[in-house]
Amino acid sequence: MGLSRVPNNAGAVSQLELLLGFRFRDPSLFQRALTHRSFCNEKDLADNESYERMEFLGDAVLGLVVSEELYRRFPDFLEGRLTKARSALVKGETLAKFAGSLGLGPLLLVGRGVDSTGGREQESVLAAALEALVAAVYLDQGLDRARDFILGVMSDHFGEAAREGIPPENPKSRLQEHLQSQGLQTPKYRLVGSEGPDHGPVFTVEVLVDDEVIGEGQGGKKSEAEVQAARAALEFLQPGVE
Repeated sequence: MGLSRVPNNAGAVSQLELLLGFRFRDPSLFQRALTHRSFCNEKDLADNESYERMEFLGDAVLGLVVSEELYRRFPDFLEGRLTKARSALVKGETLAKFAGSLGLGPLLLVGRGVDSTGGREQESVLAAALEALVAAVYLDQGLDRARDFILGVMSDHFGEAAREGIPPENPKSRLQEHLQSQGLQTPKYRLVGSEGPDHGPVFTVEVLVDDEVIGEGQGGKKSEAEVQAARAALEFLQPGVE
């Protein structure tokens, strides 16, 4: 039995058309993107009538579009930071929030048992539905339209995701990454001296690149002084950047 022979979700598909701002060439794609496996089980439908196959494809399209956008937006980021930022955007928790903001939960076809326990609002269900919707847009309208949809949903969140790449309290790592992105040598830290009593010394450390001092810091431990020196160097190299 196909989806066309069961109570359909035409109203929800029409709402999706209004939400996305274009007419669907193949509305059945979007109906499938809104169909949970529990509904298929309840209606004796094949498993491939649910959104699970489309979820697989949508995950790949999301990964491509988000990776490309991060690559373009943040030319100084190395692979590790790009990967962390992408993970922050495409993890289940984040996708579920995007799906919730679009109002996908009430549009889903789910089984009575799942519905009675609030399953249509579960994180995993919403995240999978969003991935399936991305696949439906891609299959129906092509990659450019899918990209527009994804970036329209996520555009305001790329900066926040980028900040997850390197913790703000790790200036030594941030400094090393910035220098590497500029093709410069790894920074070196040099102890300049210490002051105060043995039980409470204050160390002064300089950070150098190519034998040029680019920052200086002080701290009760040499490691703390190095962190302060790295922070000073970042402020010197990237004024105005947190």
